[in-house]
Order: sequence, then C-alpha cells, then structure tokens
Amino acid sequence: MPPEDNQVPLLSDEESDQDVAYESGEKVHIVGIDEPDDEGLLGTPPFSWKKLWLFTGPGFLMSIAFLDPGNLEGDLQAGAIAGYSLLWLLMWATVIGLLVQLLSARLGVATGRHLAELCREEYPTWARMVLWVMAELALIGADIQEVIGSAIAIKILSNGALPLWAGVIITACDCFIFLFLENYGVRKLEAFFAVLIATMAVSFAWMFGETKPSGTELLLGVLIPKLSSKTIKQAVGVVGCIIMPHNVFLHSALVQSREIDHTKKGRVQEALNYYSIESAAALLISFIINLFVTTVFAKAFYGTEVASTIGLVNAGQYLQDKYGGGLFPILYIWAIGLLAAGQSSTITGTYAGQFIMGGFLNLKLKKWLRALITRSFAIVPTMIVALVFDTSEAALDVLNEWLNVLQSIQIPFALIPLLCLVSKEQIMGTFKIGSVLKTIAWLVAVLVILINGYLLFDFFSNEVTGVMFTSIVFAFTGAYIAFIFYLVSRVFTSSAWRRLSPAK
Repeated sequence: MPPEDNQVPLLSDEESDQDVAYESGEKVHIVGIDEPDDEGLLGTPPFSWKKLWLFTGPGFLMSIAFLDPGNLEGDLQAGAIAGYSLLWLLMWATVIGLLVQLLSARLGVATGRHLAELCREEYPTWARMVLWVMAELALIGADIQEVIGSAIAIKILSNGALPLWAGVIITACDCFIFLFLENYGVRKLEAFFAVLIATMAVSFAWMFGETKPSGTELLLGVLIPKLSSKTIKQAVGVVGCIIMPHNVFLHSALVQSREIDHTKKGRVQEALNYYSIESAAALLISFIINLFVTTVFAKAFYGTEVASTIGLVNAGQYLQDKYGGGLFPILYIWAIGLLAAGQSSTITGTYAGQFIMGGFLNLKLKKWLRALITRSFAIVPTMIVALVFDTSEAALDVLNEWLNVLQSIQIPFALIPLLCLVSKEQIMGTFKIGSVLKTIAWLVAVLVILINGYLLFDFFSNEVTGVMFTSIVFAFTGAYIAFIFYLVSRVFTSSAWRRLSPAK
C-alpha cells in the first residue's frame, strides 16, 4: 500500500470535525518542506543539523517520564539497597524504553494520528472504553506521585512552612503555566521543559560531585550484570517504572507537532530518522541523570542500617545529616532537583491527559477546559492523599507501592495496542515494522509484562488477606487476563483474516 493512500482520510475535509493533536497553525514548519524533492518519493533528503534542531523537542518532553519522582524514588532505593549492582539493568531498561517510544513515534509520524485516536477506530466501543478508563487510571496514579513529589520539594524548600496540601495546590496551578506557554507556540513550551531538565541535571550532578561515588564501581556496575535474591524487588522496580503507559500515548501525539509532507515517503522517513536521533539523545541524558541519583545513594547509604527506610520524603534529610553544609546545603539541592522533576512531569501529564481524552472520546473542547478536567482527575485524589498522609511517612510509602501497582497493571493496555497497530500494513503502509523488529518488540513486551506480573504477584501475595478481598482480587485478575488475551488475539485474528482474504 503506498503511503499516499494512508493519508487520504487524514487530509480530507470529512475529518475536519475530528479532534487532532495539533492544528495546522500550531505546527513547527520544517525547512525544505515546500522545496521540490529531487530524489523522488522514495528518496530521503540528506542529513541537516538545522533540521535536526527543528525536530528536537518531542523526545525531550517524552524523556521527562523517565525522570519523574516515581523513577527518582526507584533510583534512590536501588542505590541504597543494591549499591552499584543494578546500574547495568538501569541502562538496559532505558534501551527497552527507547525501543517502545520509537515505535510510538513511528506510529504517530507514519499515520499522522496518535495512539488514542487509532485505538478509537481499531477497537469496538466496549473495548476502547475499557482502554480509555485504564489509560486515565494510569495517568491519575502517575500524577498523584508526581504532584506529591513536587509538594515534598516545596515543603523542604519552605523549611516546613508549607504542608503537603499547600504544595499540592501550588503544583495544581502548573496547568495554567502550561496553557500560558502553549499560547506562545510549541517551541516555547519545549524550551521551558529543557530548562527544567537542565535544572535536574545540574542539581543531581552537583550532588554527585558532593558525594564523590566510586568511578570504578560505577563502571563495573554498568558493564557487569549482577543480580541477587536480596535485590530482586529493586530490580523489578527499575524495569517496571521505565515504561509509563501515558507516555506511550503522549509520544505518538507529540511527534505531530512538526509539519511533514505525508504524501512523500522520503519526508516521512526523514522525520522518523530525526526523531530517532533526538529521542536517543534525550534518553541518554535521562539515563545519566538517573545514574547520578542511583550512585549518590549507593555511595551514601549502601550497607547502612537506614538503607531500607529511605524514600522521597526523608531522602533529603538523610543526605543532609550525612554530608551537612557545604557552599549550598545538599538538602536544598535535592529539593530543587525533585521540584523540577515533579513540575515537569505533572505538566506533561496534563498534556498526555488532553491527548488521551480527546483521542478516545473525540472531544473537541477548549484547551483550557480539557486541561482543567485532566488536572481535576488527579488533583482531587491527590489532595485527599496529602491531607490523610501528611504526618505519616510509612503510610505514604505504602500508598506509593499501591500506585506503582496501579500503573504496572495498565502497561499491557498501552503496549499491546501499540504493537498491534505498528504491525498493520493497512494502518502503517510501507512503514509497518518488519518481522525481526516485530519479534524483538513482542519479546520485550512479554518480558516487561512478566516482570510487572511478578511485581503484582509479590505485592498481592503479601497484602491480600480475607476471603472477600481475595475473591475480589481473583475475579479482577480473571477479567484482567481475559482482556489481555482478547487484545493479543486481535493481532493474530486480523493477520489470519488478511491471509485468507482474496487479493484485490
């Protein structure tokens, strides 16, 4: 199927009433888009640094999900409990995350539509409504962790004057920052996120310099795989928090912020090449930042009595007690980095929520109204959490475990539809993934689902007690597995149907 055929519904007037990720006037114009393509439809234009710069942005917004407070907590716990031994796993988990995000970008670029929109058309009403609810639950779970992370940072920076609930209110206002910046164009918004990522990099690099982790142990930890029964839970956490369901939906929409001529295969391939480069660069930076956090806590607390008790709430104070003053107290350096992580991830969560709601429900609402609805979904439960758990660090840690479980449950409902769609020629045209990449992608998906399945089994085996609660969990698990089998079965039944259908 030629790529042009794929784009006819996307460019026709009949689709003008459909919700879209970006209006044509909001997109970034790419140099050379109106120039004649000397190499024909099949040729890809030569590499250009200027074009790479214009395509740079979506990958860095996507990478923020790899740096949210939930990931930072996973990093510090892995460092404190497992030392440097899981750095190799952090690296390979980031590579797995890159593969998934590149497939998401491929879907968005090749079709001109994002994952939520395509799910709306691919699945029957009941299935897409289940997928929408699951995506919203995953987003709410992630948003609660991110907002609480920001609130913790605000509490530290205010010397305790502002309690968690006040920090939640302040963080809730970030959606208005998002709306304000979006009015000035996509590039201004991307520049704002670049500043926040740079703030995290500087903060955690400063901590790295203050604590001086061992360079030799760091290198050995990255290069030599090592895993023990004592660190299996941290290992599962490192892999589990890398793939965020809402981020898979988000990246497929973000790549549509650039104006691409979909009638020319060479231009589409060019966009895919540039997005691959900038996404890899963005996740390399996120890996280095995560590396800083893990090694700082490995150096400071590995092998100590307090290693198993460290979390987001008390991490800064433990660092302060160990390393004290200096030019700038390490407690505040940690808080600044945590605040940047929380603020950036909550804003991207608002962004993702707009695309998820608009795509699944095809709602054409004003951006401020959609942002307000998306923010309200998370802020109301977060405010309850802040009021209930403000004085109990242990209870907040337990809640965080439940939120991690909530997001782990949702992973198949983003991964399986993504792999199903990027494998379909009638959707992707000549840009569908080949058999080798398809096999690798499914193996990665199965691995991630099994790892998160282990996390769920371990958690529920320890937490589920009582006949009624156990019965509810078993009923839910049965329905959950049945829906996963349904999603997977559609991949194979559609493939079999295409083979049996007569050629046109």
